Amino acid sequence: MSVKIGNIDLGEFPLLLAPMEDVSYPPFRYVCKQSGVDMMYTEFISSEGLIRDAAKSRQKLDIFEYERPIGIQIFGSEIDHMREATEIATLANPDLMDINYGCPVKNVACRGAGASLLQDIDKMVKMTEAVVKATHLPVTVKTRLGWDDNTKNVEEVAERLQDIGIQALTIHGRTRAQLYKGHADWSLIREIKRNPRIKIPIFGNGDVDSPRKAADWRLEYEVDGIMIGRAAIGYPWIFREIRHFFNTGEYLAGPTVEERVNVCRTHFEKSIEWKGPRVGIFEMRRHYANYFKGLPDFKPYRMLLVKEENIQTIHEILDEVADKFRNIEPVTEMA
Repeated sequence: MSVKIGNIDLGEFPLLLAPMEDVSYPPFRYVCKQSGVDMMYTEFISSEGLIRDAAKSRQKLDIFEYERPIGIQIFGSEIDHMREATEIATLANPDLMDINYGCPVKNVACRGAGASLLQDIDKMVKMTEAVVKATHLPVTVKTRLGWDDNTKNVEEVAERLQDIGIQALTIHGRTRAQLYKGHADWSLIREIKRNPRIKIPIFGNGDVDSPRKAADWRLEYEVDGIMIGRAAIGYPWIFREIRHFFNTGEYLAGPTVEERVNVCRTHFEKSIEWKGPRVGIFEMRRHYANYFKGLPDFKPYRMLLVKEENIQTIHEILDEVADKFRNIEPVTEMA
């Protein structure tokens, strides 16, 4: 059965790319789309930044036709500002709006935004209602199990937010207090999915890093789809590997070194195209290690890549990597 958010048909059991700061930007989304992701989100965008017309926040609104369906994710602590930011973001013409009630990092949560709203469900409900009313687009929410182990209130969140009109909910299986430590616990996500009152799609997020885990958790936790974040960084192939495993029950061979180089190169070229040479080269530096993870003795090449400022030379280093590691067995992600 197809999963739908408003009029958006995501097919059967969609795989989603999580909104990750400094990662889920257009160049990375491009390579994930090529690998078969079903829906993506922008990096989270500050409502304050949008209202102040901050260049960095505005640039995060950039979306492209080939990315659809795509959602713009916003966060903030002031209801009026979130309403205004929703109106601004709607003009960028995404397919949906998403609210971040899950970010645990201090400079977001300690300013009353992101996961901190889990400490004030009434305010969260009012804020969500303001966003729903400010746009004609479907509104979705991403959140966590609760603030800490003593306040796992995501069941109340799911019911109340559904009642005021959100059309899907993604739940990360950790509390805010856990940050990204320990293991994600999806058992509460399953309880919400089994709640007869809940009619909207429920997506699970947290710790899915292999086709086998995706297949097992799909059955065990009964979710409508899976959102993948950290496991896709430097490894966009995870989406096609999971889909292949779902369809055939077999593992797809991991990417060859040549394929890793080609996708890294595409990411690099898109980065320059989007941000210009100087910033494009700089922003790509954090990604090289991830694309070539598991290659023996790659470190000298990584050092060259992160220091180099000439586009042509970077292409030549990538050529050399492809050549030197051509016969190395690719590292597969079959955990």
